[in-house]
Amino acid sequence: MSLISVNHLTFYYEGSSDNIFEDVSFQIDTDWKLGFIARNGRGKTTFLKLLMGAYEYRGSIASEESFDYFPFEVKDMEKTVLEIVEELYPDYEFWKLCRELTLLHVDADVLYRAFSTLSNGERTKVMLAVLFSRENQFLLIDEPTNHLDQEGRASVREYLKGKKGFILVSHDRDFLDQCVDHVLVINRTNIEVYKGNFSVWWEEKQRKDAWEQAENERLKQDIRRLESSARVKEQWADALEARKLGKKAAAEAQKKGSTIKGRRPLIGEKSRKMQRRRKNLEHRQERAIEEKEGLLKNLETTEDLKLFPLRHHKEILVSLSEVRIFYEQPDGGRKVLPEAEFRVNNGDCVVLKGRNGCGKSSILKAVIQAAEEKAADQGNLGNTALEKGTENGAEKGTGLCWEGTIEPASGLRISYVPQDTSHLRGRLTDYAEKYGLDLSLFLALLRKLDFDRGQFEKNMEDYSGGQKKKVLIARSLCEQAHLYIWDEPLNFIDVFSRMQIEELLVKYRPTMLLVEHDKAFTDRIGTKTVEFGASTPDH
Repeated sequence: MSLISVNHLTFYYEGSSDNIFEDVSFQIDTDWKLGFIARNGRGKTTFLKLLMGAYEYRGSIASEESFDYFPFEVKDMEKTVLEIVEELYPDYEFWKLCRELTLLHVDADVLYRAFSTLSNGERTKVMLAVLFSRENQFLLIDEPTNHLDQEGRASVREYLKGKKGFILVSHDRDFLDQCVDHVLVINRTNIEVYKGNFSVWWEEKQRKDAWEQAENERLKQDIRRLESSARVKEQWADALEARKLGKKAAAEAQKKGSTIKGRRPLIGEKSRKMQRRRKNLEHRQERAIEEKEGLLKNLETTEDLKLFPLRHHKEILVSLSEVRIFYEQPDGGRKVLPEAEFRVNNGDCVVLKGRNGCGKSSILKAVIQAAEEKAADQGNLGNTALEKGTENGAEKGTGLCWEGTIEPASGLRISYVPQDTSHLRGRLTDYAEKYGLDLSLFLALLRKLDFDRGQFEKNMEDYSGGQKKKVLIARSLCEQAHLYIWDEPLNFIDVFSRMQIEELLVKYRPTMLLVEHDKAFTDRIGTKTVEFGASTPDH
C-alpha cells in the first residue's frame, strides 16, 4: 500500500482563461478501487493525463507508483494483438497475459488475430488483460464500458471486482456500484474523496444538497427578517438622535408643558443603545450572508429538458417481418445477422438488446433506409430528416441489405442519434444552420446539458466525447419527429445528464427505437425489449 498525494494542483490549457483545476489537494490509497465521477468537460481525462505526466502543472503529484492507461493507443490495427503487446511492453510475461485473458473468458487464440478483427468487447478485454498482467502498475481506466453490450459489461465488471489499485472513469451507475469501494468526484469548486460505491456517494450527495438547500432557505429568511428589524431600529435610533438637542424636540416639549432639560442624558443613552442594537443586527446579517455564500457552490442542478414529439395518425409506425440483415463481403460472401421481427407502436420505447455484432445498429439503419426509400417513392423526401447529410442516414455503399419486410408508416418523420460523432466539425451556429435548427432553442438545450457559454465559441472537434454526444442529442430534441431512433446515445455522457435525459423521456414518452446498454436507464424508460441472440430474437 502507498499513497498518491495531490497538493495544491493548478492546471489550465494554454490559451484558456479558466483553470481546469485550481489549488486542489487530496490523497488516494493505491489499494483502492476508485470510481471517478464528474460532469463532461470537467477534467476527468485531463487529470488522468496529468498523472501520466502528459502536461505541465503547478503544485505537486507525489507517488511511488508507475501509471498505465486504458485504452492504450494502437497505431497499426492490422498487426496481431501479440505484436502490439510486444511493441508496447517488451518485458511482458506470456503466462500472465494468458492468465488474465482466462479470467476475462477470452480464448488465448485472440492474441494471434489482427486487432482490427476484434469486436469492441474483445478489444476492451484484451487491453485490460494486457494492463493487469503487468505488476506494480496503478491503472487509469477511462470509460471501458463505452460500446460494450450488457454481457460484456457483466464480464468486465466481474473481472474488476477481483482487482484493486485503479481509477475507473465510468458513468454507468450499476457498473460503478459493483466495481469500486471509493469515489473521487470533481465538483464545481473542489475535488472530494468518499468511501463507498456510487450509490453510497449519491445518497450522501443528495442528503448534503438537501441540507444545504434547506439551510440556504433558512438563511434567506433570517436575512430578510434582520433587514426589516435593522430598518426599524435605524428609524428609532435616528428619531432619538434628533430629539437629543433638536429644536423640534424642544418645541414639542414646550407644547406639552414639559421641558427637555434633564431628559437629554436619558435620551442620549437610549440612542446609544439603539445604535448598538442596529450595529449588532448588521453584524448578524453579514454573518448570515457569509454563511449563505458558502452553500450550494457544488450543487449540481439539472434543468428540465423539452421535447417536441409528433403523434402519427397510424398506430403502427414500423413493422418488421422476417427481416434478415446481411452485408455483402469483398470476397463475394455474405455476413448474415439474426432474424428480426417486431413492431413499433405509437408510444412504445423499444429497446434492442444483444451481443456486440449481433446487428442491433444495422436494424436501426435498415429502418431508417426503408423510411427514406418510401419517402422518396412518395415524393416526400423531406419527411425523414435524413436527407441533409450522409452521417445521419443509413450506411450507403457499405453493402447493407436485408431480406424480409420493413414497413414504415407513410410520412414518418424520424430523428436519429448515431453512435459516431467524428463528423462534428466547426461552430455550433453553422451546425444549427445546416440542419435548420432553432438556434436559440438548440443553445438553450446545450446550456441545460451543462455547456458553459465559452463552449459555444469553440470548434466542435475540440469538445470532449461526452460534449459531442450532447450536441447530437440536443439536435434530436430540437426536431419534431414521430419516431426517435437513438443508437447508444449515452456513450461518454456524465451521470447527471443521463438522469436528466432519463427524466425527459419518462415525462414526454416519445415513440423510440433504441440501442443502449445502461441497464438503469433502459429499465426506467423501456416499454418493450427485443432480445437478439445467436439466432432468432425473442419478440
